[in-house]
Amino acid sequence: MLKSWFWTVIASVNFILLMVSLLVSQNYFRKSICFQIRQSHFFSQKPFCVYSSWKPQVFPWFGLDIGGTLVKLVYFEPKDITAEEEEEEVESLKSIRKYLTSNVAYGSTGIRDVHLELKDLTLCGRKGNLHFIRFPTHDMPAFIQMGRDKNFSSLHTVFCATGGGAYKFEQDFLTIGDLQLCKLDELDCLIKGILYIDSVGFNGRSQCYYFENPADSEKCQKLPFDLRNPYPLLLVNIGSGVSILAVYSKDNYKRVTGTSLGGGTFFGLCCLLTGCTTFEEALEMASRGDSTKVDKLVRDIYGGDYERFGLPGWAVASSFGNMMSKEKREAVSKEDLARATLITITNNIGSIARMCALNENINQVVFVGNFLRINTIAMRLLAYALDYWSKGQLKALFSEHEGYFGAVGALLELLKIP
Repeated sequence: MLKSWFWTVIASVNFILLMVSLLVSQNYFRKSICFQIRQSHFFSQKPFCVYSSWKPQVFPWFGLDIGGTLVKLVYFEPKDITAEEEEEEVESLKSIRKYLTSNVAYGSTGIRDVHLELKDLTLCGRKGNLHFIRFPTHDMPAFIQMGRDKNFSSLHTVFCATGGGAYKFEQDFLTIGDLQLCKLDELDCLIKGILYIDSVGFNGRSQCYYFENPADSEKCQKLPFDLRNPYPLLLVNIGSGVSILAVYSKDNYKRVTGTSLGGGTFFGLCCLLTGCTTFEEALEMASRGDSTKVDKLVRDIYGGDYERFGLPGWAVASSFGNMMSKEKREAVSKEDLARATLITITNNIGSIARMCALNENINQVVFVGNFLRINTIAMRLLAYALDYWSKGQLKALFSEHEGYFGAVGALLELLKIP
């Protein structure tokens, strides 16, 4: 019996040695799939690589961020398809690529942000363009049905997604679309997405920017900002709600705090107060309003500045404070209410961000998230408020692809799956 055991052990050892020699001879341990991007100034001075022993995922390449209000989707369109690949390509894959790249609108609510398209990227050794698409979260069932109609499950069985909706719609993906969701942490995806997008730039332009003279409409300028020395960094992600992260390196970050008063609050209150039906309509109304008719300012209470505590007369003392007066309620317009709502939400976010920056001893604050999409009013207000109240110590920074970083992070994770 002992002899039998001895020869069993010897056979097992020989088998292991044989497998190791085969793996080494095939360079198994030295194979890697690189995203082949220039060195990032944002989070790392090393190329972003995913070490793997398998080939990259078959097309199509998608990443999803399913938020509380919006779904963000990124799609990599290969531009280096060989004649052999084209001949072998199944019809459903051609149909998906044509549908996504030949349209700028999908149904009544889906939008491809053409101005954000990143061209001539090299991703996992393939050259192509990165497309950015968004649609309301309430249309997710229609999206899943479209995937079923286009026979997406014949190409992929796994879809990488982040955000709360990755959990909410997991069963729908499985039962309707015959697709398994790979659920990813949204803050991890956010950081990875920012790292990648900053590294490739914006078609030769800077991804990051700031506002010079934000309070002066005539002198205000949007200028590029190079984050060569990013750490530490405060990252404020404004979606339906708000999450604030302190980033000390590409692998060392934490969620400091957050608030439920975010973009969803602004849009929801505007719907109640003004009857608007879209985020764009709410912002357009706000651009024509006067919040001082709604808010009670320091000068309304003190007749001017409150000099003892350094409060200027124009500062808001009480958001919507004037609405206690019947006469003033009757005098305000819907545009005034929309503007006051925007100012209220933005001031609150800016105040929390400033406190977090002071507590963490961080001077650079980057604001991202779809609340900032086409929302110059909020961005300029954040820029001015942080600079003014910190006496120039804090700088508000913004990014061109503000709402898509989570989806990009999900795409990068897809390319790791065997």
